[in-house]
Amino acid sequence: MDLSDNMLNGSIPDCLGELKSLRNVHLGFNKLESTVPLKFWNLHDLLQLNLSHNSLSGNLPSEIGNLNVIVDIDFSWNQFSGNIPSSIGKFQSLASLSFAHNRFQGSIPPSLGNIINLQSLNLSFNNFSGLIPKSVEELRHLEHLDVSHNRLEGEIPTRRGGVRFANFTAQSFIQNYALCSETRQQFPPCVKVHKRSRSKNVASLMKYILPLIISVILGVTILLIVRRRIWNKYAPQSEISLHLAWRRISYRELEEATDAFGESNILGSGSFGSVYGGMLSDGLNVAVKVFNLQSEQVRAIKIFATESQVLSTIRHRNLIRIIGCCSNTEFKALILEYMPNGSLEKWLYSHNYFLDMLKRLNIAIDVALALEYLHHGHTFPIVHCDLKPSNVLLDKDMVAHVSDFGIAKLFSEGESTAQTKTLATIGHMAPEYGTEGIVSTSGDVYSYGVMLLEMYTRKKPTDEIFGEEISLKSWVSHSLDENRITEVVDTNLLGREQCVSSILAVAMQCLNDYPVERISMREVVARLEKIKAVFLAR
Repeated sequence: MDLSDNMLNGSIPDCLGELKSLRNVHLGFNKLESTVPLKFWNLHDLLQLNLSHNSLSGNLPSEIGNLNVIVDIDFSWNQFSGNIPSSIGKFQSLASLSFAHNRFQGSIPPSLGNIINLQSLNLSFNNFSGLIPKSVEELRHLEHLDVSHNRLEGEIPTRRGGVRFANFTAQSFIQNYALCSETRQQFPPCVKVHKRSRSKNVASLMKYILPLIISVILGVTILLIVRRRIWNKYAPQSEISLHLAWRRISYRELEEATDAFGESNILGSGSFGSVYGGMLSDGLNVAVKVFNLQSEQVRAIKIFATESQVLSTIRHRNLIRIIGCCSNTEFKALILEYMPNGSLEKWLYSHNYFLDMLKRLNIAIDVALALEYLHHGHTFPIVHCDLKPSNVLLDKDMVAHVSDFGIAKLFSEGESTAQTKTLATIGHMAPEYGTEGIVSTSGDVYSYGVMLLEMYTRKKPTDEIFGEEISLKSWVSHSLDENRITEVVDTNLLGREQCVSSILAVAMQCLNDYPVERISMREVVARLEKIKAVFLAR
């Protein structure tokens, strides 16, 4: 049941607890209030429960432990309070748990250490106090941890099988009451209280031995971290942790769905591999994105891992939705919702298709809303890094969905820029991306500006008319300055020059050479909505 992003208000009805066969419940991004009905916790077969981004409140009862097979819980961005019940440790199948941005308090329950399959744990922006329980160190599958912005104290754990805990950055622990660490420079060292009975000689001796021990521990930790990173980089056979709530689809079923991956079923191809259209055994039309593990195995696995990670955390009507996956050491594929109207690129540059003024404007707003969500509406910013018309897909109602997150960047809380060696598409990437490898949300804004120019000029930035002396950006900018917009606008839009000029002006504000001078996607959405209102009023 998916009722997310519908502006629903009021409370969750008790009757939902009577639907014993429910497997997935998505009520996120609404305006729901009050508490969760007690009957809700009797849905023993529930796999996925998303109540995020509402105004739900109250304490979580011990009955939450009745969700025996749950694999994904997201209660983030609500007003839940009280302690987390110890019964949460019964979730043996749970892979992802987010209680971020609530009002929970008390200590983090040690029973969390019993959730042996937990891969992602987010308890940030609450009022948790006390120590980080030692039991959390036993979560061997944990890949993502965030306990920042609480009132935690004591030592940040450092010892764990595989030294996974040492790989969590300082961003996972910042803004707490009194956390300390002997190995992390961002936190004060832990003060050890010695018994009075210890002799002065022992204390004096420890004064010299402790720094040596700490240095050795630091050296070994750094060595293990470096070794682990090297292994991750060059060990293509390592399995990627996948979102357990996704539908698991066998290779045989995919083979049958796509006519043995026949050429007639290919929807598109790229350096990563190919996308095939197909129909699953239940009649669902899907797009099967198969990654090429033959030529560039390490890169393909990295792209598969990144796209899996991003798609497991996002949910928005203008973003592509994942149905399931198929993964082993020799074959990796993501099964995505099928977009019957293909890509925006096809509609712009094929003579067999036509987009009128309103359809282009609606698509532009759809993509802007998707980026606004990624940059500002998510728990942490996500940068797409490769926005272009071929990565914008259209469903049966011509609603746009942003796709292809293979080189996306997920930022931690407070992080605004990153560096990368993976280049995006020439002509669409921001100047600072191409020259310095600097990635930020402003880079996506720049790419969006290029896409807007393409949509209304029907010219690619790599068109043969452009070169060293003139680019798509300068060509449009000059026409705007000289009030000669008819020279650059798509001939199909002649007679709509005033509206097009307003849109191209927004595009130029996205294309400022200086990242800090570019407008945000929130501003883009507001301006395009205003332009649309004026257009419809005429």
